[in-house]
Amino acid sequence: MAATPAVRVLVAAGVAHELRTYDPDDHAAGQGYGEAAVHALGQDPARVFKTLLARLDGALVVAVVPVSGQLDLKALAAALAGRKAAMADPADAERSTGYVRGGISPLGQRRALPTVVDASALDLPTVCVSGGRRGLQVELAPADLVALTGARTAAISR
Repeated sequence: MAATPAVRVLVAAGVAHELRTYDPDDHAAGQGYGEAAVHALGQDPARVFKTLLARLDGALVVAVVPVSGQLDLKALAAALAGRKAAMADPADAERSTGYVRGGISPLGQRRALPTVVDASALDLPTVCVSGGRRGLQVELAPADLVALTGARTAAISR
């Protein structure tokens, strides 16, 4: 399997991580990408985090929240000292990150965007995030995720 930009970032930084693969097409109809990863890998949905892009006062930002929760747009805006946040158009998210929907990783994006990781990640020994393609998750320490993305942490999930 060819390394994705996300995996290359981890390797270059010497960060301990594990790759977890699954068949992204093997899930129930109507199930989201994050839920499919949780189901396929048999993981706790509080440990698997999804990467979402939003527009904060018009500019793209990244939110990393547990699959078990939903992004609180007001909390995201407050965490980044903005006024109004709304979900980004999926095409804008793909163009900006270089990844496809369902495979957007917070790591190795085309350009660094302001990022907020939900504070619940810090209570866990490891978290899983997309490895940069559908069917690939990366398990790593939350402190490493925060450091490599230059993220802030805040309670942005409900």
